[in-house]
Parts: sequence; structure tokens; C-alpha cells
Amino acid sequence: MNKIKSHFRFNKQERSGIFFLLLIIVILQGAYFYIKTKPFGGEAKVTVDMAMQTSVDSLRFLALQEKKTKIFPFNPNYISDYRGYALGMSTEELDKLFAFRKTGKFINSASEFQEVTQISDSMLTAISPYFNFPKWTQRNGETKSTRKSARTMESPVEIIDLNSATAEQLKKVRGIGDKLSGRIIKFRDRLGGFLINEQLNDVYGLESDVVQRVLDQFKVIQPPKVLKININNATAEQLARLIYIGKDLAKKIVTFREQNGPFDSFEVLKNIESFPVERIDRIKLYLTL
Repeated sequence: MNKIKSHFRFNKQERSGIFFLLLIIVILQGAYFYIKTKPFGGEAKVTVDMAMQTSVDSLRFLALQEKKTKIFPFNPNYISDYRGYALGMSTEELDKLFAFRKTGKFINSASEFQEVTQISDSMLTAISPYFNFPKWTQRNGETKSTRKSARTMESPVEIIDLNSATAEQLKKVRGIGDKLSGRIIKFRDRLGGFLINEQLNDVYGLESDVVQRVLDQFKVIQPPKVLKININNATAEQLARLIYIGKDLAKKIVTFREQNGPFDSFEVLKNIESFPVERIDRIKLYLTL
């Protein structure tokens, strides 16, 4: 017993050391408990105010400026995915614009652009100076009918046949340089001439807003005469000559015809694997049943 008791005999200095050790342990445990439980002690609340939104939009526009992306005036009705990204617009804002344009309507003012896309005031302030709407949309106090009449009274723009336009004439359009004018003429030569204006959209690298500017001055006035190919008796080699149909697709068309019989409509082409459905209207221009 004496040996056991000896283990619990401490002098004054040892007792003080044990006391301070226990005190430190208690403080550390309390601090650990406080740090662990504080983030979950109350209900988390997230608020977003206009000041924060303005700050975010400002940072987005500053990031655009830091990339040294030069912005040219543009018609916001023809914003592409790439241009919208470069301007700092979100995917949701772009989707709202695209959905509105699919209805066949046009935006005619900066305020209407904000109403459709729901962009913030700060973002609108940053990008609206670059908006370039047609002149007739800037006339205040006019109805749609009077605007239409006013446009017809303006000096008519001389329309040049797209099939006879030269590279120098095409380069007068904003956004068209040596490279794109060369591509337009090369594509036209491969087609044998444009049959419809919409074929201009098939020129590689030509954005939709540039296409619209071209079609303001150039249109297909005299389309070429085309000897259409009968899809029900054409060979794969004959079909492959069409610019919209390559060798692989031509073989698939012939194989499908041999397995399912003659085509009774062009819509059946959509059932062929890898068929470019979005270009069926162009392809039909060169085929017959």
C-alpha cells in the first residue's frame, strides 16, 4: 500500500504543473469544439445584391479587355455563340436571345435587348455602345408601318448578282477580306454558281452576321441551270460529284436504295446513317426522283 500511495504524492511544483496541463487540455478541447461546430451552428443564408452583380459584370468585361479583344460595331440580332462568349454573356442569356430570334422577330433597341436576354444594367452599359441597329430603328415615335414606308423611301441599294460578284466587290462588305472573298468565289465555282442565297451560309468561316451584311448588297439574281441527278438510278460516283455529298455518303445512299427499294420522297434520305439533315434543302436542289 505504501508503494501505491507513493505514486499519488506530489510536491507543490508538480501539482501546479499537472493543473496547468489539465487547463491547457480543456482550452484546446474547447477551441476544437468551437471551430468544429461554428460553421454549422446557424442557418446558412446566401444573398446576392445588385452591387455584387455589378461587380461580377465589371470583372467579366475587364477580363474581356485584358484579353485585348477588339470589339467592332455589330447588330445584336446576329450574335453567334463565339461572339456572345467574347462579350462575356452567359449561356442562359444567349439561349434566350436565340429562342427569341427563332420566332422570326428582331430586336430594335438596347432596352429591348436587355428585356429579351435579361442581362444586367452594368453589362448592358458595357456592350450597348457597340450595338449597330439599322438606321430606321433609331427613329423615335414611328409605328412599324411608318418605318416600313420610310425604308422604302430611302435611296435604294444597288443589288449585285452574287454569281457575278468579284473579290473586290465582296471586300467592300465589312468583315470580308482577301481570305473570305476568295473562299466565297472558290465555293461558288465548286457549286457551279449559287442557286439560292442561303448557300452562302455554307462557306467555311463566314459568320451569320457577315452573311447578312453580304446579302444586303448581293443576292442570287441569275441562278445557273442545273442538270439534276436522278437519285433512284444514279451511281455512287455520280452522287459523289455533288459538293454536299462525299464518297462515303454516296455509297450509303446507293446501299440504302438497294436494300429498301427506290426513294419515293427526299425525306427518306433522313433515315440514312450520317446524312446531313440540316442540309437536305440544299441537296434537293441537285436531285430528282
